[in-house]
Amino acid sequence: QLGLTIYRSGDNEKYDPMLDLIAEEMLTFGNGITQGFRTRTVHVSSIKIRKTNVVSVMSPAGCPHVNGFKVDNWKQNLRVIYQCFVWSGSAETRKRKAKSCICHMCGAHLNRLHSCLSCVFFGCFTKKHIHEHAKNKRHNLAVDLLYGGIYCFVCQDYIYDKDMEQIAKEEQRKAWKLQGSFFPLFNASVGPSGLQRSVGEKYSTWEPTKRELELLRHNPKRRKITTNCTIGLRGLINLGNTCFMNCIVQALTHTPLLRDFFLSDRHKCEMQSNSCLVCEMSQLFQEFYSGHRSPHIPFRLLHLVWTHARHLAGYEQQDAHEFLIAALDVLHRHCKDDNGKKANNPNNCNCIIDQIFTGGLQSDVTCQVCHGVSTTIDPFWDISLDLPGSSTPFWPLSPGGDGSTLNGESHLSGATTLTDCLRRFTRPEHLGSSAKIKCSGCHSYQESTKQLTMKKLPIVASLFHFKLMSYCSKLRRKIPTYVSFPLELDMTPFMASSKESRMNGQYQQSVDVFNNDNKYSLFAVVNHQGTLESGHYTTFIRQHKDQWFKCDDAVITKASIKDVLDSEGYLLFYHKQFLEYE
Repeated sequence: QLGLTIYRSGDNEKYDPMLDLIAEEMLTFGNGITQGFRTRTVHVSSIKIRKTNVVSVMSPAGCPHVNGFKVDNWKQNLRVIYQCFVWSGSAETRKRKAKSCICHMCGAHLNRLHSCLSCVFFGCFTKKHIHEHAKNKRHNLAVDLLYGGIYCFVCQDYIYDKDMEQIAKEEQRKAWKLQGSFFPLFNASVGPSGLQRSVGEKYSTWEPTKRELELLRHNPKRRKITTNCTIGLRGLINLGNTCFMNCIVQALTHTPLLRDFFLSDRHKCEMQSNSCLVCEMSQLFQEFYSGHRSPHIPFRLLHLVWTHARHLAGYEQQDAHEFLIAALDVLHRHCKDDNGKKANNPNNCNCIIDQIFTGGLQSDVTCQVCHGVSTTIDPFWDISLDLPGSSTPFWPLSPGGDGSTLNGESHLSGATTLTDCLRRFTRPEHLGSSAKIKCSGCHSYQESTKQLTMKKLPIVASLFHFKLMSYCSKLRRKIPTYVSFPLELDMTPFMASSKESRMNGQYQQSVDVFNNDNKYSLFAVVNHQGTLESGHYTTFIRQHKDQWFKCDDAVITKASIKDVLDSEGYLLFYHKQFLEYE
């Protein structure tokens, strides 16, 4: 048996435990790892090497330190750790994790807790308490208690091991099943008496069955998607004043995340046959992206809309914005949360509609006497913006007579922009003496000011709806105001977090070119031509990054960016440029 002891040169041969650790690693793994050494010569018998912080490079075969863990009953031990401290499928294990999983050095619950795989020890990764434990005890492996990844302190990186990964996935699936529930559902492939897994189970990645693989082998022809591809473009037949429906369908079918959801067949219906609007939308997406060029006849969709939103029934001309809100409401009711968990939106719903379209609108009411602030946050799907010429006085336009370039809106002096409308929407508004509100601080009715800001922005911050109607002497009229809107929109100035930068309704611009959290790109514009009684709706939709098309019921023509920006937008659809990972 060979032993190595490493001493520092020129330091009275003082013993260094870190060098002893290097020696142990060299003896244990030999050529399995490559050690890097920095300038400081040490002696091993007559051999000279260099000392550094231990930096290991994994061999192509993976981390060699895993082998030291794979002894005795290691698989069962790893399963217990995943069951009790990582995935925690049952209520009992979740309670145990909440009580037990704290850092043994600082007592914190957060800071990326890791559990040692060699002993019972929990430590903070952020504060490096788990690192100190690994160094002192020479326990090289730990598991992340949030994501389940295995970290090697010698390799200084998260590692992949096929056997460990398989155990992690198996225990994760078991936890998902324990958190879900099962209901008897009709499945055409199983039969009316078959049991199908309910929406209680978390969605997992799709893998083809043997039958599907066989079909793929017998049908080798594939459709290639290119930048000039027109798949997804399809006209819609007007069924009698249904242009209001067609234009919204075009916008929804070109909403990226909504398209991905329906084309991945993730809707699991529990409703009676032929009554679910989500099922019909799923079929509609299949029709749009099937490659067929003939116009589609959306008679089933129209029938379901009449059934579930009776105020839209009939062949009269309807408002596109009203149809959009009604459609989202029905889709929301028919497309419930897949796992029953609360979502990161103010409506506490995790259905695909709320994930994409729901934001949080913050309302701050400030007492003019004690300056106390009452704050409420309400969910919203759309933002309705007033136009100059409406019954309410419009806020002054952008200061300066040489135009404005905020949000990329370059326009002539006097033109109204989307930014102007958003500024007016988020400015403080004096409620007046006729609308006094009881102040919780003063305990009496006082005059107050109200200000709206965006607490949370949705993925599709759409639905900028310009109020085209004005009421004068009990008569409706259309406001003939052109509003300039940009291809890219930064909503940062209108966030609740930016409220302190806004004084007396005037926003003082401060641009952070590196902050992309609140930046959006335009992908659809709904236009209205004519009068309120006999108008017509069309839609501009973005097919690829810079390719735009005009959808006029059954007719689809190519459009330029200038055509889009020069149009009189009624509804604007913007999509977030960067999405948060959850």
